[in-house]
Amino acid sequence: MKTKDYQNGVRDGIAVALGYFAVSFTFGMASAADGLSVLQAVLISLTNVTSAGQFSGLAIIAAGGTYIEIALTQLVINLRYCLMSFSLAQKLDRAAPHRHRYLMAYSVTDEIFALDASLDSALSPAYHYGITSAAVPGWVLGTLAGAVSGNILPAFAISALGVAIYGMFLAIIIPPARKNRTVLLVVLSAMGISFLFSVLPVLNKVTSGFVIIITTVVTAGIAAWLRPIEEA
Repeated sequence: MKTKDYQNGVRDGIAVALGYFAVSFTFGMASAADGLSVLQAVLISLTNVTSAGQFSGLAIIAAGGTYIEIALTQLVINLRYCLMSFSLAQKLDRAAPHRHRYLMAYSVTDEIFALDASLDSALSPAYHYGITSAAVPGWVLGTLAGAVSGNILPAFAISALGVAIYGMFLAIIIPPARKNRTVLLVVLSAMGISFLFSVLPVLNKVTSGFVIIITTVVTAGIAAWLRPIEEA
């Protein structure tokens, strides 16, 4: 049964791996453009496995930010993974040894969580590990390919391909923003606050890491206060 669960996980994880390869390719190129070595870029992807977190962390590294900025930024951006883990802990097969909770936490991402949560039955650790076996190599190999290409391709090609990350973020926010007015207001508010930080005399001295933290906390907090989610 465990073998079957693992095989099903690998099968379902292939699609995730393909998507991860495309996004992490851009991260690899961005890392090379900001002066990181191929090994450094690959190690970041291997140990983090988080797109938004890695891109924000890379921006702070490139700007010469502090460790506390990176730590706080990762805490804010990746806090959602704690909620996902709480949910999966309730869905996990009760017969599974406790150690699996710690091992599975490594690869709790938005896409892998969606696959785990969509199961009609209890979550088998073998299924999660199957997805991880396909998805994480896709993320790491994409970073490797992007970092190597970033050191080979001409500057104009790197600049053009670098736009891909903004396309990915637009693809994430536009569909829910069109369906939900609250999400649209949050997106516009975040854009507005970020713009103010870039043009106002005092605010433009704030480093990029703290801009991300402040913008995220303020917009999410106000939205949660004014438009709380109605519980069934």
